Amino acid sequence: MTTTSFAEIDDQALAREFAAGDERALREAYARWSPLVFRLALRSLGDRTDAEDVTQQVYISAWNGRHTFDRSRSTLSAWIVGITRHRIADAHEGRARARRLQEALVSEASVAPQPATDDLAERVMVAEELERLEPVPRRVMELAFYDQLSHTQIADALDLPVGTVKSHVRRSLARLRARWEVDDGPHRA
Repeated sequence: MTTTSFAEIDDQALAREFAAGDERALREAYARWSPLVFRLALRSLGDRTDAEDVTQQVYISAWNGRHTFDRSRSTLSAWIVGITRHRIADAHEGRARARRLQEALVSEASVAPQPATDDLAERVMVAEELERLEPVPRRVMELAFYDQLSHTQIADALDLPVGTVKSHVRRSLARLRARWEVDDGPHRA
């Protein structure tokens, strides 16, 4: 085994030893180019922790894939920078994936609140009163009250003239008001 000081060998000799699997070459490659890898990652990602993670991933990938490094096609530093670009792209994709997951979770958690119990009591009372109406006015009022359709939409849904729908709504409301006023009569002060 040679006692070569890797700090003093040129980039080509370092690349040869790196490709041959000498771990001292890995340490020297890290010492030479990890600051560049870190700066590229930090500039792109804007986060020191993510940049440190990318730097570590780059050297793990480089070491594990050293058999694919072709010294005739590239220098070791250029090859490492190429790996850096891929790891930075992976980090951005990971962030986008996490953001999409977070947005999906937030949208599922943002389901509209259920109506309050007062609203439920009111709905039951209205449902009872609607049952007393004739079939066509009842259906008009159900579409208006429960589905919150406009007069035009109700007219389209029931194939009725808009004026007829308005008349059903006006008469039905008047009947409901009259019944509620009668029912509330004894409770008024």
